[in-house]
Amino acid sequence: MDFFRTENIIKQYSNHLALDKVSINVNKGSIFGLLGPNGAGKTTLLRIINQITAPDSGSIYFKGKEFNKQDVIKIGYLPEERGLYKKMKVGEQALYLAQLKGMTKYDALKKLKYWFEKFEIQAWWNKKIEELSKGMQQKVQFITTVLHEPELLIFDEPFSGFDPINTNLLKQEILRLRDKGATVIFSTHNMASVEEICDHITLINKSKNILSGEINEIKQQYKSNLFTITFNGDFEKLKNVLNSDIEIIEKYNDKNTTTIKVNVNKKITDNDLLRKLMPIVHIVAYSEVIPSMNDVFITVVENQK
Repeated sequence: MDFFRTENIIKQYSNHLALDKVSINVNKGSIFGLLGPNGAGKTTLLRIINQITAPDSGSIYFKGKEFNKQDVIKIGYLPEERGLYKKMKVGEQALYLAQLKGMTKYDALKKLKYWFEKFEIQAWWNKKIEELSKGMQQKVQFITTVLHEPELLIFDEPFSGFDPINTNLLKQEILRLRDKGATVIFSTHNMASVEEICDHITLINKSKNILSGEINEIKQQYKSNLFTITFNGDFEKLKNVLNSDIEIIEKYNDKNTTTIKVNVNKKITDNDLLRKLMPIVHIVAYSEVIPSMNDVFITVVENQK
């Protein structure tokens, strides 16, 4: 049974169709990537999930039951548009937001102490939000999002504006929260982050779900039968034994080796290719080129144009 799912969500704004029958399935204990270009409909879907706006039609299910307003407290939502009160002090605001999520003041203070020490931001407690940099404000909002230990965490572009060190810090915390039992929906157009932390993805483009699945399976699905071969030996002799089934796409030389990228006819097996080349040159390295999620993203979106 899916931990969380949406079915055929439709949302129309005036003359703009924001979501067109979008369905997603999120497994318990996973990190689910909600991907798409800017304006694809990702944030609209997250706002609907969080009951900030309502769909025109479609259904949302949480732990096997239809989602209702009481379930919202079980969600931690970090929106792309940060929403802290600029004039409030950091500690005062964090405590206020924790109590809105149903925490007692005692429990909130105890957990805030843990998080502020973990992020080494104890000195910020009595500072006003407006005194903090954008990155510092995001750290505070991240803490207030996860503090009540919700079952479902939703992060909309959580690394926006972060330097590499703090981005890595948040990635590690998201993975740790997943390992402790949280389920995560992670919305982004940063494909490198997706490869590092997501298990499954759905790609939305032009308001539609155009691709869903497990990341490694999707990458296998979109591979193009390309291989890289690094060798020692005479390139001209190697080229002479190749036929139309094996096309050289790229070639570059290192100090002692040559590397080529080849497009191989699907009827040619790895053994066939190596058997053809090994009598001619000494093979140093051989690997299949697996597309990155960025490559897949570009291919799928371009094909929809």
